[in-house]
Formats: sequence, structure tokens, C-alpha cells
Amino acid sequence: MKQAEKFELEGEKRELGRKSSEALRTELRIPAVLYGPKVKENIHFSISEPELEKILSVSTTKLQTLTVDGKEYTTLLKNVEFDPVTDRALHADFYALDENTPVKIKVPIRLTGTAIGVRDGGGRVFQPLRIVRIQVMPDRIPAQFELDITNLDIGDSIQVSELDMDGIDPLDDVKRTIVTIAPPKSEELFTSSAVTEEDELEEELAEGEEAELEEGELPEGEEGEESDDEEKKE
Repeated sequence: MKQAEKFELEGEKRELGRKSSEALRTELRIPAVLYGPKVKENIHFSISEPELEKILSVSTTKLQTLTVDGKEYTTLLKNVEFDPVTDRALHADFYALDENTPVKIKVPIRLTGTAIGVRDGGGRVFQPLRIVRIQVMPDRIPAQFELDITNLDIGDSIQVSELDMDGIDPLDDVKRTIVTIAPPKSEELFTSSAVTEEDELEEELAEGEEAELEEGELPEGEEGEESDDEEKKE
């Protein structure tokens, strides 16, 4: 488990209002808000757009040492609103951490190594769970969970319960599968397309039942139906 690294970030107090926010964006500054269990009133400020992009460019959980009006906060970037057309950041939410208050976060899962089932058996890596939800104290927030899949053979899998969760409470079902090694695609297709005698018999019976229905009649149990024409941020 890799601990989250901290980014140094400077914030400047800002005025509220759409015009003020638009003016900040033209200066490459992004409107933001800070809140948390020990913050009595939300703090509205702006941050450098390039600095925010540096944080977003790293696909791990990030913490920030944020300074606003001379006061320092340890924060977690909780949410970023993006322009749907340009994909440019419009607004950012920062959560001020309290060392005595646990926080609920989502942490990415990164796979390492090449599975035996892939290397020797031609299998395929299937990862249905890429982010896990946890509750953790601020001083134990992980950047990401790393899973070595080298020893996995075809049919093997790893569940949430096998993650290194020392001092961390998982919020997802511990039986959820994170990764499994599926058989080669050609073998899977052959298995799924093979028709057994039982399948053929079931098809014949189904066709016979359909033939017995009179025109316009619905199967038993079916009836026809008549068709009938968070506080806004500034």
C-alpha cells in the first residue's frame, strides 16, 4: 500500500458571483471552496489552473497542503466540475481533514506483474473492480492499492478481502472480485457456442409450444398493454 503524497498549493481569497468566477478563469485561476469538520464557515478561494492540472494528472489519491490567507490546511481534493465541451476545470471542492476524524474516500487499484495464466496459458486479465471505497484516518490515507497478479493462473481471482487494509475499513463487500484470469478468448467462444443434445431438445420443445398458440394469443401470464400517447457553487 502506497501512502498518498502531498502537493503544496497556494489559494487566494475570492469574491462570490458568476462575474467574479469568469474573471478568475480568464486569469487561469479556478474558483474553489474549502469545507470540513473543523471549518466553521466555507472558505471561498481560487487556485492556479496549471497547479490543479498537476494534481489531476496523477491517477492516485492526492492530499494537498493548502495555504489560504496565511493559514495552512491539510486537504483532500473531493470534486472537480468540468466544462462539458472544453473539459476545462470550472470549480474545485477541497475537504479540510481533521486528524481525529475518519474520512470516506475512493482509492484506485493498480495491478502489477504478468499472471502465469496469461504468460503460459494465453489467458486474459479481467478487472471488474478498479476503485475501492474505504473509511480511514487521515494519516493512513493510501495513494492506491497495488496488487501483484504474477502467481494467478487461469480461473484464479483476488477479492477485496485480500487487499492490504491494515488500519482501514473497507466499505465495499469484501467478497467482491477485483481481478480474475479468464480463459483464452477462442476457448471461451468454443465453449459458449457448443450445442448439446439437451439444448437442441429444449429448442424443439419451445418451437412446439409457440406453434400451438393461436394467432394473436399471448402465452399464459402475459397481458397486452395499451400504449399511452449539493448547494449550487459560485
